[in-house]
Amino acid sequence: MEGRRERKKRQTRDAIQEAAVELFTTHGYRNTTIAAIAEHADVATRTVTLHFPTKEDLLFADDPFTPATLAARLAERDPAAPTLDVVRAWMRDTMHALDQRDADQDRAPGQIWARRTRRAALIIEDEDLRARARTGYYELERLIAASIGKDVGLPANALAPRLTAYTVVGGLRELYMTYEVHHRDTGTDTLFTLIDEVLDAAGAGLVRLTAGVAG
Repeated sequence: MEGRRERKKRQTRDAIQEAAVELFTTHGYRNTTIAAIAEHADVATRTVTLHFPTKEDLLFADDPFTPATLAARLAERDPAAPTLDVVRAWMRDTMHALDQRDADQDRAPGQIWARRTRRAALIIEDEDLRARARTGYYELERLIAASIGKDVGLPANALAPRLTAYTVVGGLRELYMTYEVHHRDTGTDTLFTLIDEVLDAAGAGLVRLTAGVAG
């Protein structure tokens, strides 16, 4: 019974978020009311606010790509595993879990990624949403820089760890807006190919930046 309740809760939250993103995309974030979202999702207005106390939460709640989840992966990694490999595995596993969510709810493959692409566009277009997003991005950058610093024997605030972390987080953030995503079927395979490109570019840059460290 507990499992059914949790699934029902997840289905309701997903339906509300999907309705919100559709209306935000069509009418604009600031022009869309909670009442309109509730009507579009076929739920009571109070149901929306119980699940999402603020309108911003409709875009930011339940995001699995958080500093906390990455920190947990880094904490349990093999000491010999490079940070960028851990980030790659974290992205892959989290993406597969989101794909499984689509499958569990009988949605078409890639639907959740299409929503995340629209979500990214909405955040970029609104100053307040960008400000909230930057907080999470900054925490990810600090976390990755600290871990890379340990990898290469440099302080976390040295140029090589900081610039590499900025490249990783900035690249992952921006890939949702790239030509490739908008001109191919958006799905795990498409996005992971782009994620590999971001991480490979960051890794190549780190090698160049630290070429003289070992010597």
